[in-house]
Amino acid sequence: MTTALPEGWTTRRPKLDDAAAILALVHACDIASIGEPDFTLDEVREMLTEPNTDMTRDSWLALDTEGRVVGWTYPHNANGRDRDFADVYTWPEHGRPALRPLLDLIMGRMAERAALLGHDPYEVRAGAIPTEEHYIEALLGAGFVFLKQHARMQISLAGVSPVAPEPPPGVTVREVRDDEDDLRAVHSVIYQAFADTDHLDTDYDSWRKQMANEPSLSFDEWFVAEIDGRVVGALQSSDAGADDNEGWVKRLGVLRAYRKRGVGEALLRRAFAVYARKGRTRAGLGVDLANPTQAIRLYEAVGMTALYRSNIYRTYVAARAS
Repeated sequence: MTTALPEGWTTRRPKLDDAAAILALVHACDIASIGEPDFTLDEVREMLTEPNTDMTRDSWLALDTEGRVVGWTYPHNANGRDRDFADVYTWPEHGRPALRPLLDLIMGRMAERAALLGHDPYEVRAGAIPTEEHYIEALLGAGFVFLKQHARMQISLAGVSPVAPEPPPGVTVREVRDDEDDLRAVHSVIYQAFADTDHLDTDYDSWRKQMANEPSLSFDEWFVAEIDGRVVGALQSSDAGADDNEGWVKRLGVLRAYRKRGVGEALLRRAFAVYARKGRTRAGLGVDLANPTQAIRLYEAVGMTALYRSNIYRTYVAARAS
């Protein structure tokens, strides 16, 4: 693997003041790969500051001879478990010489993070749009192998009523209360609902810490579904898409015993109605296409379509102290 930057190009650690320049880089990559931007300024800041990420040790920017940001790499392991996610962005065409050097830097850091977090071996994943052939080639060259696909789902909210349809008989959908009992119920449902997937579970305290890192929380966009007084489903929204006028479903889960009873659809319809009432023009979410619950069937049934699909790759590194 070629790891040298072109003459005159440099790397340095990012700062929060770089967020706008980083966003411009990410948007250029998005437009080149999927035709439109799909990242927000809040998401950049979140990736720079989330739990288990230290900008002074875990992330790099690449700069060309004129000092322009042409590359960015960072890890993502907010829960501190034995799986990390490596992202590398380089400016289309012009920034491509920084791709392999940045990938080499982040993979070296992954070995150090494995030791720091106490995991050996340490799983590292990365994602690439199928058309990003140069990135895929670099990942394969670094030892990654294809694992599965994720889909970025979206639906237009044009014509969606701000009043949600009635849920199925026996099902009650309401807003989440910003109190300990309700938040624990939300976490419990999501924790159990994802137990049969390879989604890494997060304990309640870690989950609350991740919430505290979000720029803002709108609990009027969080919902639970109850049957016979028991919380059996939960939908957690995020303000991540607010800059793009998009409502974002961060997590949706229904307890196994209560699936196929319209609970998930009722939660989605309630979220869509609230997003529409706030003037959002569309709603989106991400889905693991290997999810054994085949959640994509629900999303397609309510009218969502795949904006794009992303390949997920995986490798393992041995822990190495820094």
